Amino acid sequence: MSAFFQQHGLRRVINASGTETVHGASRCSPAVVEAVCDILPSWVEIADLQRAASETIAAVTGAEAGIVTGCSAAGISICVAAAMTGQDLAKVEQLPDTAGMKKRVVLQKGHEVNFGAPVSQMVRIAGAEVIEIGTATSCAVFQLEAALNGEVAAALYVISHHTVQSGMIDLATFCAICRKHGVPVIVDAAAEYDWPAMIAAGATAVIFSAQKAAAGTTAGIIAGEEAFIRACYYQDRGVGRVMKAGKESIAGAMAALAQWQAVDRAAIKRGEEERLAQAETLLAGIPGLRLERQPDPPGNPFERLMLHVDPAVAGLNAHQLGEALAAGDVKVVLRSLHADRGYLLFDVRRIDDAELRLITDKVRGLLAKATEASAASPVPSKGDVARRALEAWPARSPQKISANTA
Repeated sequence: MSAFFQQHGLRRVINASGTETVHGASRCSPAVVEAVCDILPSWVEIADLQRAASETIAAVTGAEAGIVTGCSAAGISICVAAAMTGQDLAKVEQLPDTAGMKKRVVLQKGHEVNFGAPVSQMVRIAGAEVIEIGTATSCAVFQLEAALNGEVAAALYVISHHTVQSGMIDLATFCAICRKHGVPVIVDAAAEYDWPAMIAAGATAVIFSAQKAAAGTTAGIIAGEEAFIRACYYQDRGVGRVMKAGKESIAGAMAALAQWQAVDRAAIKRGEEERLAQAETLLAGIPGLRLERQPDPPGNPFERLMLHVDPAVAGLNAHQLGEALAAGDVKVVLRSLHADRGYLLFDVRRIDDAELRLITDKVRGLLAKATEASAASPVPSKGDVARRALEAWPARSPQKISANTA
C-alpha cells in the first residue's frame, strides 16, 4: 500500500464492479500519468490546450471537434446550455434565466435514469425544462414527432446499462427525426465504447468520460459538430465555469484517447476472456452459488460474470454477500445494482490475476462460513443504500482511530 494511503487511513479497494466514479473509476496507465506529470509543473494557455484536445478528440471519434470539461455529467449541462444559447454571449451570461430562449429538452422516459444523480437534474441545472416522452418501457416515433415543437432546444439520448434496454427508439432513427425538425441530439454515453458509431448515427454531440472506458483522468469529453462544440466552449463564460477542466485533466484525457486509438483491442478481449474463464473455474461448485455470463447490456464488447446467490442454500443473500466482501482491510467491490434480484456482477476488466484470486478466495471463504439461511432478510433499495452512506459520512477511518488512541 502506498504512503499516501497509509498516511490518510485509506482502505485498499479492489474494484470488480466496473468503472464507477465512486470507486475511483479506472486505473490510469503510465502514459496518462506521464502526461499529467509533464504538464502539472508548467503554465499553458488553456485555450491552446483545448484546441489541441479538440484535434485529438476529432481524430479518435470522427467528429468535427471536441472539448474537455469537468465530467460527463457536466457535459450534459454544458451541451444543453449550448443548445439554448448557441454562440450568443449575452444569452450565455443570462443562463440559467432562459427568457427569450427555446428551453425544452426531449427525453425518452426509459432514459430518465439515476447514475448517481438524476439525468434530468443535469438538464435543469442549465435552466432547461425536461419533456419526457413515452412510458418507462416504451417510446414510439410518433411520440417523438409530436414533442418536437418550436419550444424544443435539444433532444437527449442516454446510452447506459441503467436505461431500459428494449422498447426505446434506436439512436439512428432518433437522430434522423430530430434532424428533420432542426433539433440537435445530445448523446450521454459516459461509460460506453463506440463513440465513432454514435457520431456516424447522426448525433450532434456525444459525451463520454475520460476516466471510464478510456482509463484517463477524471474529465468529460464532448465530441461533435464544430459549431455546436464552439457553443459548448462559450459556456466557460457562463454556467460551464463551475464545470471547467484543469490542465491536468485535459492532458490526461488527451493521453488516454491517444492510447485508446493505438490499443490492441483483440489482445485486451483475449485477456478479459481468460480472466473470466479463470473466475468461473475458481468459483465453480460452491453450494448456493450459480454462475452465468451476462453480455454488457448496452452492447459493449465484454461480458460480466453473474453470481446468483440462493440464500436458502448459501446461508446469506446477494446483498449480504456484497456487504461482507466490502468489509475488512481490503474492500472488494462487486456490482450490486441487482442484489435485490438475487445476484451480483463480477467485472474482470480492470483487475489482475492476483486480485482475481483474492476475490474468488474471499467469496468462497464467506460462503463456507455462512450457516443461517437469510431468505427472508430484506434487501434495501439502491437509493436507501446511497442515503445510508451519505448519513454515515465522514466516519473516521479505523487506522486513524487506532493511531489516536495508541
